[in-house]
Amino acid sequence: MGANANNTKGARGRVVVTGVGFITPIGNDWADVAASLREGRHGFGRVEFFGNPNVPVKIAGTVRDFTVDSTNWRDWKWPAHHEIARETLRGLAPHGVYAICAIDQALAHAGLPREAVANEDATGLYCASAGSAMMLHGHLKQMDQTRGERGNPMGVVSSICGTLNFNLAAHYRITGSVCGFVSACASGSHAIGYACDDIRLGRLARAVVVAGEELNAETLLPFAAMRALSSQSDPALASRPFDVARDGFVGSCGAVALILEDAGVAAARGARVLAEIAGWGQAADGHSVAMSHPGGRGLANAMKRALADAGVRADEIDYVNAHGTSTPVGDRAEALALKSVFDTNKKQPRISSTKGLTGHPLSLSGAMETAFCVLLMNEGFIPGNPHLVNVDPVCEGLDLPRTTLNERPGVVLNNSSGFGGSNVCHVLRAV
Repeated sequence: MGANANNTKGARGRVVVTGVGFITPIGNDWADVAASLREGRHGFGRVEFFGNPNVPVKIAGTVRDFTVDSTNWRDWKWPAHHEIARETLRGLAPHGVYAICAIDQALAHAGLPREAVANEDATGLYCASAGSAMMLHGHLKQMDQTRGERGNPMGVVSSICGTLNFNLAAHYRITGSVCGFVSACASGSHAIGYACDDIRLGRLARAVVVAGEELNAETLLPFAAMRALSSQSDPALASRPFDVARDGFVGSCGAVALILEDAGVAAARGARVLAEIAGWGQAADGHSVAMSHPGGRGLANAMKRALADAGVRADEIDYVNAHGTSTPVGDRAEALALKSVFDTNKKQPRISSTKGLTGHPLSLSGAMETAFCVLLMNEGFIPGNPHLVNVDPVCEGLDLPRTTLNERPGVVLNNSSGFGGSNVCHVLRAV
């Protein structure tokens, strides 16, 4: 089934979202996530690594009802209504368990049985993951201890950066296309963008997009060495994007999946359309391996390109889901980028960072927050910035509501930024 069989040469298909699946610190389904965002309810819990109370990381965004903190898949537990076969588990990383549960939920939400995407040449799979440092460490440790005489035969596919695309393509029998994205905190947004392009160009009818991240010492503590993490133990003080006293991000984990379809294909099968992804844009900072451009140059360009791709003016945006990680440098750069794109003398969009509730799930963040935007447009509210107390003066002129607003956003912009100056933005439109 071709996505755009009737399109004339040069025509561009429309991409719509027909299903989402959530495994997140603020809920593992649509209803729980909606309630948490509306009520400003965070998903943070106490953590301690290596049994060492001197480690400066005290809280993180944790996922309920899953136990995946062992390198042995036999120890893992997940909600009973999800079925994962033994042969699949053997090759997974812990965040692969989250990802399968998120995809199954998204397919059900879209009204698609697994058979609809299996061996179907017009369906592609787009994944975002940094791999599993914990699994890699465990496998290499075994190799070192045995002086190279023993190793896990599934060690490579369960640990390196392509672990999601390797395992999930086989699990779901994807034959249209499969690829993975590794651009740090912009990875999930890149996966969505390139999936959209393949649908818009008529290469595919449908795409399953999934991003995942796990939470363990190997994943999180290297960021403490960079002094990028908050040292606070109070959730109300730890993740507070755009606050003058912010001191770093709070790590988190989970997986989110989205089902993207050509609008004509979705209409033909009678699917419920949740939102349209109207356009996207990306731009690089060309500045630093780790820090954002101080003036937000790359992010501003990415926003402008997304708006142009969507055919939307800046004053038509109702809400911006900011990248807003709660780092001093990153939030400042984003505030300056926003001020350069949105004229403070004209209509201003509402702006909030949902990382104040979820923490920062790294490569998952772009996909998670795009799915949040889809939810907000359907539920009819805009989340506030509940941990924002003293706004950084650099944000003067920006509309940063503290509490939830009962306003249905019609056009939304979602921002993501990653190491190396990767900036990706999406424009979503309500339908």
